[in-house]
Amino acid sequence: MAERRRRTRDDWTRAALQALAEGGLAAVAVEPLAARVGATKGSAYWHFPNRDALLLATVERWEREHLAEMRQLVNGENDPLARLRLIFGRVLDECGGGRAVEAALLAAADDPIVAPILKRVTDGRLRYLEALFSSLGFTAEASCRRALLAYSVYLGQAQLRATAPHVVSGSLTLLDDTLVALSAHG
Repeated sequence: MAERRRRTRDDWTRAALQALAEGGLAAVAVEPLAARVGATKGSAYWHFPNRDALLLATVERWEREHLAEMRQLVNGENDPLARLRLIFGRVLDECGGGRAVEAALLAAADDPIVAPILKRVTDGRLRYLEALFSSLGFTAEASCRRALLAYSVYLGQAQLRATAPHVVSGSLTLLDDTLVALSAHG
């Protein structure tokens, strides 16, 4: 009989992210995750005192990985409008895991574990967008308004992508029109 590998925190949060993407917040449960990773529930409790701690570690992992991915995506691009296109193009191009996790987290926005992390991510995204619009020459007030509008478009596109992908097919033109309008002075 082959020796079973000891599961790590990383194994558990990876499996929990996959479960979250597939079944939402309710799918992050210790017993089904144990079966998924081929371990006992005791292994989970070795790393996490309870399900809430596992969920918190999982959502924090998503936050770290998502932020790192976005930084890498725009790294090397100096033009603020090009950065906006890269970021917004990603939401239209992506399907599967990353988008599904975010959709599941947005659906659970009132959960006491998820809510503060979503707030932190949203606040960070809005600050970043404000900085991009500011570097396009907009005032602080105008940058704030445009950031909020741009982020609303992002969330709307993400939701439509998840629930009605046929509606947003070919929406790169719509995205480009939106970005041009948001970046225009006048």
